[in-house]
Amino acid sequence: MRPFFVAALLLLISGAARAQGDTTQKGNPQPTKASSSNNQPRSNDHFLMQFGYTGWTGAPDSIKTKGFPRTFNAYLMIDFPFKTNPHWSAAIGAGVATDAIYLDESSVAITGTTPDLVFKNLSDTNHFKKYKLATAYAEAPVELRYSSNPDDNKNSVKAALGIKVGMLLDVHTKGKTMQNKADQVVYDYKEKLFNKGYFNKTRIAATARLGYGHFSLFATYSLTPLFKEGVAATIRPYTIGLTLSGL
Repeated sequence: MRPFFVAALLLLISGAARAQGDTTQKGNPQPTKASSSNNQPRSNDHFLMQFGYTGWTGAPDSIKTKGFPRTFNAYLMIDFPFKTNPHWSAAIGAGVATDAIYLDESSVAITGTTPDLVFKNLSDTNHFKKYKLATAYAEAPVELRYSSNPDDNKNSVKAALGIKVGMLLDVHTKGKTMQNKADQVVYDYKEKLFNKGYFNKTRIAATARLGYGHFSLFATYSLTPLFKEGVAATIRPYTIGLTLSGL
């Protein structure tokens, strides 16, 4: 299923590139509906900011989470309208994606030396009041886009399907305020640990957006596991949230 999805998307983007590059027409070319009177490039979501909820599919029940696990993404995109149909376009870009998962009375030994990544339940001993696992990726998204009103995107219904490829930049855990098993403060300090050893260095995720004007709902699903094979459960992150777009 995954190779089929990637191949289909590449075919769509290839078609977009051919449509964009084919400027030779028989007879005198006629202006399209999407061409503005002053012949200036249209505005079409060249900057995206995304805020939302992130979760893990495939996580065992032994991994306890709490709070609001969140994601923040920011991308710069270049949009290529189809000359044959300006409602459709292809876009490519680059940006950064970050996720944070909050663990409940637990820890994860990302700096460990064991073959397996250890998630430890600390409910019966000292533990951090707040504890998160955070990741950051440099990403290259590709989208197939539709706009109901390509000349006026702020008053347009918009949809997009795509895929993004990411390179892992950072993994760290952060704990704050040590408590005992009765949730009483033992001492107040912060701990921050870094290590990418247990994590897959690349991420491929399917993406979708649907909205109106500058706002849209988005969803992503990782086609690749978060962790390397054999070191932990086969967990694939997903996100849902709100996109603010413009320029």
